Amino acid sequence: MLYWLTEFSDGGDVFNLFRYITFRAGGAFFTALVFGFIFGRPLINFLKKRQTKGQPIRSDGPEGHLLTKTGTPTMGGLLILSALIVSTLLWARLDNGYVWLVLFVTASFGLIGFADDYAKVTKNTHAGVSGKLRFGTGLLISAVAGYWAAILHPGDLSFQLALPFFKDLLVNLGFVFVPFAMIVIVGAANAVNLTDGLDGLAIMPVMIAAGTLGVIAYAVGRIDFTEYLEVHYVPGTGEILIFTAGLIGGGLGFLWYNAPPAAVFMGDTGSLALGGALGAIAVSTKHEIVLAIVGGLFVVEALSVIIQVAYFKRTGKRVFLMAPIHHHFEKQGWAEPQIVIRFWIISLILALIGLATLKVR
Repeated sequence: MLYWLTEFSDGGDVFNLFRYITFRAGGAFFTALVFGFIFGRPLINFLKKRQTKGQPIRSDGPEGHLLTKTGTPTMGGLLILSALIVSTLLWARLDNGYVWLVLFVTASFGLIGFADDYAKVTKNTHAGVSGKLRFGTGLLISAVAGYWAAILHPGDLSFQLALPFFKDLLVNLGFVFVPFAMIVIVGAANAVNLTDGLDGLAIMPVMIAAGTLGVIAYAVGRIDFTEYLEVHYVPGTGEILIFTAGLIGGGLGFLWYNAPPAAVFMGDTGSLALGGALGAIAVSTKHEIVLAIVGGLFVVEALSVIIQVAYFKRTGKRVFLMAPIHHHFEKQGWAEPQIVIRFWIISLILALIGLATLKVR
């Protein structure tokens, strides 16, 4: 919205700053951060008042959770999403299709998560909306986003899969690109959702992944950068940096209250929305495979659940003491802050590896 202030610029005044994506990304970051600090405590107080028993805690989970987490309200993702959406609408170019695509996916998955959280707290059970309904709705949203992205992409990239480490190699997926995009977006949403099991565990890796994808989006949206890096040029994706900056600002505002011991959980409202956002950004920038590297922690968390369930159904035995894998380490006696910080470190390492794919061609 503020981009239109450039109409008053003669090229040498303060209004000219709004032409620069980096300046507006900084504005989005600080807007979202301040939004989180201002509205965080009032939102938590409101949620506590409305959720007298807090988020239902699974009785079959780690024993300590029944003591330390009972009564903590959920739906804290509303704070992140509100800060993110407000800052993006304020600072991004609203004539950019990629901005609206990512906002659409984020808000839509946020609504799915909100419905699930609402069902849990009103019924006081950890079973919320039907898994089939959540999954089916997510697939529908992702199908729309996948086709939308293919239409926005330039002709030589539309319905194509770009592979990291190769300069010019593209795989023509045709209309299979849409199902592929659906897998990426829904998979990312659910992987982040599975990771959100300890105070602060999911939000920092999400911010790290978002920051990495934001840099990638900015790079592939500039023809001079793409020529130097020898990556595919996707005009318009640079505006996604503003979205990711808002996500990081809103995430930090939320983490202020979610740091152990958490005053509020993000819930499915936040985890599904943020995971879906990461998937949508990866599809938009033609870096779907790089997302699997940058978000490798989320991949491992999801795989631990898949392996555990499949192996148990086949043999009646368990591979891990408990899945997702962060609970396995809890069962082994690791302290919660120890698990969280070590997982943050792993996320940062994977993000640097993901960034390296821009140059290693």
